[in-house]
Amino acid sequence: MTDSIFDEAIYKPTGGFMNAPSHHDLTGCQLAIVGMPFDCGVHPTRIGSRQGPAAIREQSGLVRPFQPPHADFNPLEALGVIDCGDAVCLPGRPEPSFEVMEEAIWRIASRGVSTLTMGGDGSVTLPQLRGWRRVHPDLCVLHIDAHTDTYPVTGQERITTATTFTLAAKEGLDTANTLHIGARGPTYMGGVFEFTRGLGYELIPDADMRRDGLDTTVRHIHERLGGRKVYLCWDMDVFDPSCAPGVATPTWGGLTAGEGLGLLQALAGLDIVAVDVNTVSPPHDVGGMTAFLAGCVMLEGMTLVARAR
Repeated sequence: MTDSIFDEAIYKPTGGFMNAPSHHDLTGCQLAIVGMPFDCGVHPTRIGSRQGPAAIREQSGLVRPFQPPHADFNPLEALGVIDCGDAVCLPGRPEPSFEVMEEAIWRIASRGVSTLTMGGDGSVTLPQLRGWRRVHPDLCVLHIDAHTDTYPVTGQERITTATTFTLAAKEGLDTANTLHIGARGPTYMGGVFEFTRGLGYELIPDADMRRDGLDTTVRHIHERLGGRKVYLCWDMDVFDPSCAPGVATPTWGGLTAGEGLGLLQALAGLDIVAVDVNTVSPPHDVGGMTAFLAGCVMLEGMTLVARAR
């Protein structure tokens, strides 16, 4: 018997990330990959994150599975990883696209299988949270990003990358056990940090993380989220643009590649059920370096899920 979740209205087959098998049979699978080729199309200067999944898959040929000394095993084999392709999205049309993305995630999560996804802009997190919270209503989120994505909902555009976690809070996300890590740089309105905290979220800005040190921040994360089901949301603009230029909203002063990957490795021990890597914008990338780094982030995410299981 097989446990196929394929529906041509939900999944569009593609090539496999890191040459993972490309199919929709979850038999023996503990982690499934899905691309989320969507962006809202309203960014004032940079549109293109809808092309992120294709670019990351292309660059994933450079990503090798073994990582001695900290992870000298193949997480694709350990987890029976498959690549389910892309969710069938309509860029610029969030409502129908979000329905498909939520269904694509729920079909996997409801069978006890973890998800590893690649966006897409930061808005793709909201439908994924909807899908996962149908399985784990008490799900908490570790959001690592140069921005809080928690702005007031104003004007005609209710769904944007800036309102992802504002809407998640209104929909019942456990804000008391959700952490925003790494926010920095200029914003287009004042009071953003206060607004984020006002919704119940804990926010550790980049300045505080650097003042206290990454080790202290990591210990705090483990103290807060240990024993809980964790959704890890990693926005690629948490990296400095010098190593990840191809993102929707680059912000100077971020993590180096070594710091970011080291932070990911230090999360081992958390019960991570889902990893969401987003905001790669290939039209603004240089030599595919951001997509390549995103592939390495995904490998670290796989390794974290393997350790959790």
